[in-house]
Amino acid sequence: MSAQVLTADAAKAAQINLTEGHQGSQALHETVVAYRANRRQGTACTKNRSEVSGSGKKLWNQKGTGNARMGSKRSPIWSGGGVVFGPRPRDYSKKTPKNVKKLALRAALTARINDGAVLTTGAFAIADGKTKSFVSAVSKLSNAKNVLVIGNQFDEVTFRAARNVQNVQLIAASDVNAENLLRYQAIVVAGDALQTLAQRTA
Repeated sequence: MSAQVLTADAAKAAQINLTEGHQGSQALHETVVAYRANRRQGTACTKNRSEVSGSGKKLWNQKGTGNARMGSKRSPIWSGGGVVFGPRPRDYSKKTPKNVKKLALRAALTARINDGAVLTTGAFAIADGKTKSFVSAVSKLSNAKNVLVIGNQFDEVTFRAARNVQNVQLIAASDVNAENLLRYQAIVVAGDALQTLAQRTA
């Protein structure tokens, strides 16, 4: 099993719609930011002075003690008091139009092809389902530290062989996005997944 570098000319011959110059750079930025924001749980929460435990009793008289006036031990200036302007639960999700995602995918794929990071190979499958065989097969395709393998579909045996390998990800061509293409040092397009990518960038 071997792989060949996908050039820009070969990509155009495969009817992959590439971008020109800096076209799509803003769409790429907005899309990746949206993907990352949508993964945030938004559950960070701090307690303000009305929520922390503690008495509301005035600590000492307003006048006559020589101390600064103080109304409650739950004040933010006290240890154990409330937090001022701390994080509260919120929704970080962002909506991205389909045409912007499509343009971002084209821009990311163009950038990786120009970098020489996209490789093509035949059908990718691990017959025995062993992790050792999977690592050996991937190392023959690329010696990069992390690799993204794109295929139209992978059988259950191949997925089982790959599940314990942290630096390699198998993903369907119909599901791959711009962030996936930017995250990995090498991208291997297996089998007829190139046609699916061409349809998604058309």
